[in-house]
Amino acid sequence: MKTIYDIQQFIKQFGTIIYVGDRVGDLELMESELQELYHAQLIETREFQTALLILRNEIQIQKEKSKQG
Repeated sequence: MKTIYDIQQFIKQFGTIIYVGDRVGDLELMESELQELYHAQLIETREFQTALLILRNEIQIQKEKSKQG
């Protein structure tokens, strides 16, 4: 996984599609879904950590953008 799109496709494999129209909201819901999958032991630790890092980085970028403009 390298992009948000990759994470969306990964989560979709488990039957979950996330879209609420708010970018940060979408990202936070994806993070929550990943945590659920990890705690249910459906995904590997490495997949979880990689996806979490990508999501948290993108959330930070989006929050900084909203502060600036």
